[in-house]
Amino acid sequence: MVDESTSLLQFPTDYPIKVVGRPSDEFRARVHAIVVRHVPTLDADQVSERLSENANFLSISYMIRAESREQIVALATDLKACDGVLMII
Repeated sequence: MVDESTSLLQFPTDYPIKVVGRPSDEFRARVHAIVVRHVPTLDADQVSERLSENANFLSISYMIRAESREQIVALATDLKACDGVLMII
């Protein structure tokens, strides 16, 4: 395990996360619920969406205020387990 004192990130910090999946209201709602559970202070202005050129994929980008490495790891773990998530960047 990485010691936070040797981490490249200094917390709290702004941290970008992009989630990619098939476009649907259900996908959007599931992803957003997970992010808000881990980042209850999420600012709606820090969320953006983009459809792929042929509208086959939806990417949802979040700029979160991360308080710890553990928070980021827990968020990524839950997003990976989320039905419909194809990629997390």
